Amino acid sequence: MTTLETLLNDPDVAGVWNLVPDRSAITFKIPNMWGLLRVKGRFTEFSGDGQLTGKGAVFGHLDIRAASLDTGIGRRDKHLRSADFFDVERFGEISVVVTGVQPTKGNTGELRAAFTIKGITAPLPLTATITELDDGSIRIAAGAKIERTQFDLGWNRLGMIGSTATAGAEAVFARAAQ
Repeated sequence: MTTLETLLNDPDVAGVWNLVPDRSAITFKIPNMWGLLRVKGRFTEFSGDGQLTGKGAVFGHLDIRAASLDTGIGRRDKHLRSADFFDVERFGEISVVVTGVQPTKGNTGELRAAFTIKGITAPLPLTATITELDDGSIRIAAGAKIERTQFDLGWNRLGMIGSTATAGAEAVFARAAQ
């Protein structure tokens, strides 16, 4: 098994890597109904790329179309897209920018990342597992807890919605054509 440290310092993997959307997933979940239910959802439209230097440094970004959120309930999705939550008319994109990684153990590491939601940018480190797949692509599985009020997602009638959402990504990247 290749460790993250080995992968990051391998000159053979240096270069630009493009996100493969049909092999990737961006998800979220949040407690609802005073913690009795857990709402799960996903974003269906996103793009991104990254760069490995072969000398331990990484850079990347993920752009998520906010209006593509899907919880399986149209009325709820419409409300989540409204100004009460994501306000997709004014803020069409959610972005994640990665500026580095600190390997921890094996193939795990802490990604230095900044999220921009509703025009508000804040650092949000991500714990990630980074794996080289058999076909030469790279999978990054990461997750983070997001305080909704930090990004002006504070609508919460009668305290029904949990204050912290869990965001997750399983992103597969393939080497860009040279």
